[in-house]
Amino acid sequence: MSLDAALLPFGFPFMQNAFLICILVAVPTALLSCYLVLKGWALMGDAVSHAVLPGVVLAWIFNIPLIIGAFAAGMLCSVATGYLSDNSRIKQDTVMGVVFSGMFGLGIVLYTSITTNEHLDHVLFGNMLGVGTEDLVTSGVIGLIVTAVLVLKWRDFLLFVFDPAQAQTSGLRTSWLHYGLLALLSLTIVGTLSSVGLILAVALLVTPGAIAFLLARSFGRMLVVATVVCTGAMIAGTYASFFLDSAPAPTIVLILTAVFILALLRKLGLQRAASGRMSQVA
Repeated sequence: MSLDAALLPFGFPFMQNAFLICILVAVPTALLSCYLVLKGWALMGDAVSHAVLPGVVLAWIFNIPLIIGAFAAGMLCSVATGYLSDNSRIKQDTVMGVVFSGMFGLGIVLYTSITTNEHLDHVLFGNMLGVGTEDLVTSGVIGLIVTAVLVLKWRDFLLFVFDPAQAQTSGLRTSWLHYGLLALLSLTIVGTLSSVGLILAVALLVTPGAIAFLLARSFGRMLVVATVVCTGAMIAGTYASFFLDSAPAPTIVLILTAVFILALLRKLGLQRAASGRMSQVA
């Protein structure tokens, strides 16, 4: 491939916007994914991403900004899940499954019942090649807020994730950290609406953190690795989709999945090598 052909995707304005929103979305999702993986909230990201659908549809019906409806629905799902798991004998993963499937079902019913010339498919599947200035500003502002909070309060969130009891003993307001993390999750999902959509957003909220968990030995390095991997995969997936004539979002997810498999194989190889050395010493 010639240099001109390799640089061809960067010459189109819609591809330039796609690359830019990749960077804006990758950083907050990667940072947040580290906390979700360590906290065991991977399913929570899936639940909230699906649960925002009825909020989006209702916001469209009442002619209010879609991000307001999405954020309200995401917080409703998060609060309802926390309340039900704290006030019943049902485990949190079961509650999340019930709540998010119910809200997603409601969203589908509302979505199919309205008649309009506009399509909300981009909410489900994303539209990275059709993002405009408003989408870039929205994702940029949300990404900046989420990133700033996670960077400034990373020690508090880290202690809460590893040991909530110790965090409370240390004088931290664990309830504020709990719902603050959920609010950041809802905000981040809202920021991905115009790019990867609801269905594929969960991959960005889980896979980068899982990859970093396999490759890094400290939480600081985990944050850096997750950010680099997520940003690289999003740019590479968008670039490859131009030549493959495929949708960018699923291409990005496939790249992240391939990187996760490689990281897992590397981890297993290191463990086997360590076991072999221990056997030789014994």
